[in-house]
Amino acid sequence: MADLRVQVDGLELPNPFVIGSGPPGTNANVINKAFEEGWGAVIAKTISLEADKVQNVAPRYARMRATDSREVIGWENIELISDRPFETWLDEFKQVKDAHPDGILIASIMEEYRKDAWVEIVERCQEVGVDAFELNFSCPHGLPERKMGAAMGQEPGIVSEVCGWVSQAATIPVWAKMTPNITHIEDPARAALDAGCEGIAAINTILSVMGVDLNTLRPEPTVEGYTVPGGYSCKAVRPIALRMVMELATMMYGGNSGQLIPKKLDATPPPERKTERVDPAHVSPVGTFDDETPSGHYMDRSLSAIGGVETGDDAAEFLLMGASTIQVCTGVMIHGYGLVKTMCEQLSAFMDKHGFKTIDEFRGHSLQYFTTHAELVRRQADIKAAEKAAKAGMVTQDKTWDGEKFVEQSDKLVAND
Repeated sequence: MADLRVQVDGLELPNPFVIGSGPPGTNANVINKAFEEGWGAVIAKTISLEADKVQNVAPRYARMRATDSREVIGWENIELISDRPFETWLDEFKQVKDAHPDGILIASIMEEYRKDAWVEIVERCQEVGVDAFELNFSCPHGLPERKMGAAMGQEPGIVSEVCGWVSQAATIPVWAKMTPNITHIEDPARAALDAGCEGIAAINTILSVMGVDLNTLRPEPTVEGYTVPGGYSCKAVRPIALRMVMELATMMYGGNSGQLIPKKLDATPPPERKTERVDPAHVSPVGTFDDETPSGHYMDRSLSAIGGVETGDDAAEFLLMGASTIQVCTGVMIHGYGLVKTMCEQLSAFMDKHGFKTIDEFRGHSLQYFTTHAELVRRQADIKAAEKAAKAGMVTQDKTWDGEKFVEQSDKLVAND
């Protein structure tokens, strides 16, 4: 039976599934529900000191559906951070911790570019017992005029400074949540880690326009005839999230993306398409890569993956990319809080199939199998040449010489007969 427990930055979670910051963690009532259903941790909706400056509108969501099944595959929101008073949040954080003392409660915080504001929100949240912080450097819409969210997270220098303020004030783990609306996501992440953050969370939503109503000719979601670009989530963003998590994990833990394939790995034949199970003895998680695989620079830090997760198999893909925890937000809005039970069952089934007892036995294994396009071309040519030689009965390795067929094999290697 697979053990889904994870230890990350000193926190012990019963499973890697975390409620991502947003509507599913918008008050004590729903946070308590999440813990009762068995979520590994909950990140509350992002809070700030001055909630009176936050004014939401309605409608504020738009969804993309598959043509035939009507399944929701994309979700845009123009929702802001919490509009509830900071003092109310402090009271509810304490209520939740009193009700669920073993539950991992993480406060998502976002403030203006002022040291006193960041220090105050950190110190006051710590006093009521939250277990960790997630710094929201990534909300793609709303409040850019206050240099908040992605407007801050797109500037590595500012990220470094703010993370330094927070790390000095915090006595509990700090994660920095990255924006995908940037060319190189590693740059602000590296700044956050160098400034003292224990972990990185990625990705937040992708700036988008859901569509245009072809009857009214107005963009969606329309609020009194107008809109703004919003944040895109749901399963349609998962491939983008996987790519960015891979880039972050390669920087943090090592991997071969952008590198030559190590000789030892290159000598290993590709798996058959019909392969259904990999021997655990042939799996190399983070910390056990081949000596020729470039090492990471932040082996002791954590990575929390976000982006379109709705199944245990989705989660397994992110874990194979190096993540330690998996955040789910939009998936809860579609399927409800009970989704965690199904995902745990599915992840456990994946692990049992491959013989993995713990998540650390396979975390990050797939990072080794990225390379350059030139290497793909070279390797494919080498393999096809070897296959052609083998098909013609030519000896390509000393171990394939056969005493009974020695003369025949020798003849096939002659070029000028």
